[in-house]
Amino acid sequence: MATAKSTVENMVEHSDFWRGKRVFITGHTGFKGGWLALYLHRLGAEIKGYALPAPTAPSLFQVADVASVLQHVEGDIRDLASVMAEMQSFQPEIVFHLAAQPLVRYSYQQPVETYATNVMGTVNLLEAVRHTASVKSVVIVTSDKCYENKEWLWGYRENEPMGGFDPYSNSKGCSELVTASYRNSFFPSERYAEHGVAVASVRAGNVIGGGDWAQDRLIPDIMRAFMAGEAVTIRNPTAIRPWQHVLEPVTGYVLLAEQLYKQGGRYAEGWNFGPGEADAQPVSWILEKLADLWGNGASWQIDGSEQPHEAHYLKLDCSKAKTLLGWVPRWTLAQALAMIVDWNLAYQQGKDMRQVCVEQLEQFLTADQH
Repeated sequence: MATAKSTVENMVEHSDFWRGKRVFITGHTGFKGGWLALYLHRLGAEIKGYALPAPTAPSLFQVADVASVLQHVEGDIRDLASVMAEMQSFQPEIVFHLAAQPLVRYSYQQPVETYATNVMGTVNLLEAVRHTASVKSVVIVTSDKCYENKEWLWGYRENEPMGGFDPYSNSKGCSELVTASYRNSFFPSERYAEHGVAVASVRAGNVIGGGDWAQDRLIPDIMRAFMAGEAVTIRNPTAIRPWQHVLEPVTGYVLLAEQLYKQGGRYAEGWNFGPGEADAQPVSWILEKLADLWGNGASWQIDGSEQPHEAHYLKLDCSKAKTLLGWVPRWTLAQALAMIVDWNLAYQQGKDMRQVCVEQLEQFLTADQH
């Protein structure tokens, strides 16, 4: 592969690249999908979104009026005929697959739904791609939890074995295997000249940011408690995660999709997008920082009841994305937490949240790399 340009150069270039590109997003009503849609709209893409109704109320989709930046279609990724019909009617050039059941604890309660959505949903998406001649570039979003977690101290690389203890994590490992199988069977890189489709998978760390209201997720739980003037209850204060603002992986996915489009099969692989070494921090560190930023006597307590298994330590090695894509994290964890507090304060004050999102996106794109 050619040496990557800097992220800044890439962002300047792809602002022209994306203008008028037809992009199909699954899961655009979710937290990460909403931010991706807003970013692609800024770049001038023509977007069609396919998803179930927003998973929470309120939601980023609702408060930032994401529906106004794309063609919004409500549909279930488990419905192959529907996915295929909507994709074929739009004839996209680029596809981002984010529709998923994204919660570890919920997967213990609803394992069948989790596998149906995360595994067969990926099969359905790739089957629709296989029958839509216009598609050239596909990014399948999974999770850092797809790896077989050995609780070691160094980051997982893209060639580590897939695994997953709980149904959610395991379903994401399965989704990776499905993606690899479809790539090998129908879109092999060595025959790119014949089929013209480049498929990659992406694994990000624990994404955080304004507009996430999911249940049983650390930052939303903290923000809900702080806004209600209550002490937040924490399950595992020593757990270490690769925390990163949602715009970090989202901009990485967009850079990758552009290279898949331009370079074909050379980039059709798995990719990690995680934070810097210093930003893999324990839950207790996050709590203390957010409590300081929020003020007003914000506090927390530990939930001593028995909890289902969750990985204690997990981080990613992102050398490949940094070297080959020129992707580099822009905000430190401390900066990301400050942006989250600012976003939630703005929401509490009744501000125009679409404008707040746009302003934070501009701040992110003009920030120095670290």
